[in-house]
Amino acid sequence: MKQKVFVGLSGGVDSSVTAALLKEQGYDVTGVYMKNWSKDIPGFECPWLEDYQDAKRVAAILDIPFKMYDFEKEYKHLVVDYMLDGYKNGITPNPDIMCNQEIKFKLFFEAAMKDGADLIATGHYAKVLDGKLLNALDTNKDQTYFLYRASKDSLKKTLMPIGDYHKKDVRELAKKFNLPTATKKDSQGICFVGKVGIKEFLSFELGKQKPGNILDEEGNIIGTHEGAIYYTIGQRHGLNVGGGLPYYVIGKDMKKNEVYVTTDISSKELWKNEFTLDKMYFLENIKKEDLNKLKVRTRYRAELVECRVILGEDTKASVELKESIKALTPGQSAVFYLDNQCIGGGIVI
Repeated sequence: MKQKVFVGLSGGVDSSVTAALLKEQGYDVTGVYMKNWSKDIPGFECPWLEDYQDAKRVAAILDIPFKMYDFEKEYKHLVVDYMLDGYKNGITPNPDIMCNQEIKFKLFFEAAMKDGADLIATGHYAKVLDGKLLNALDTNKDQTYFLYRASKDSLKKTLMPIGDYHKKDVRELAKKFNLPTATKKDSQGICFVGKVGIKEFLSFELGKQKPGNILDEEGNIIGTHEGAIYYTIGQRHGLNVGGGLPYYVIGKDMKKNEVYVTTDISSKELWKNEFTLDKMYFLENIKKEDLNKLKVRTRYRAELVECRVILGEDTKASVELKESIKALTPGQSAVFYLDNQCIGGGIVI
């Protein structure tokens, strides 16, 4: 009897090809569109309906059953509110990681299993082998950074077939399968809102922010900002500070509504060779000796850096780096790798 796979069909090319490949491999495939967000923002129309219709068209061409799971209420609470709270507290959270943790590899997984699925599948650029999360063949597109908080139970029952392909080959496969998403552009902007930028989204959800002062390392006021909430460590653009050398954000005080900057690219505030993590999460039972053999990625597509991890109390850990890294940002994730396997990570504090 064929294994039943529920594929998360987002309306994009990657998940479309995922469904096509699995059908070709002999699985009993059902396409599922997850409705996570449908709210328009002034000047930006939420693309959910177009994505839903594209997903439906893909299912029709592949001749597979299609359904929609509505997670909008849970998504608002678990992902959007989490993100907004983070920005209000002066950190830079990652909604994509939270979406994978709470929605795709929890709610979707649980609903699919309840609906009779044996497995789930997603269009992520990553590989899963015996529950282990491995790097994708296309290192430029590898998405394991966003997947490190997926539940171990779900990964044991997850397929990610496009992890074995380069992006250009996925596009070619979409043409071969005659899929309507073959030439559809990859989504930009916030994961759930489409083309809208983070500044517009925060302004819409949290209202107009109070302007405040931008100060240099000596404490001199050198300009004003439109709200400290919009700025993140290492940011260079959008500071509206006069000519000369470029300024970089090195800190901010949410209570005083101040943003601190420097022109010194080698400032110790901009480069770190050690940092602390909270909410540590491991996909594997890691051996103590392996804690000295890890590499860490502190942003999506950032270079891997050799490091040493010292586990602390509760879910905390400290990380010592072999070389300094720039613009380490509180709220973002640091994700660890042992060879080509993603083994977990934590959130920078």
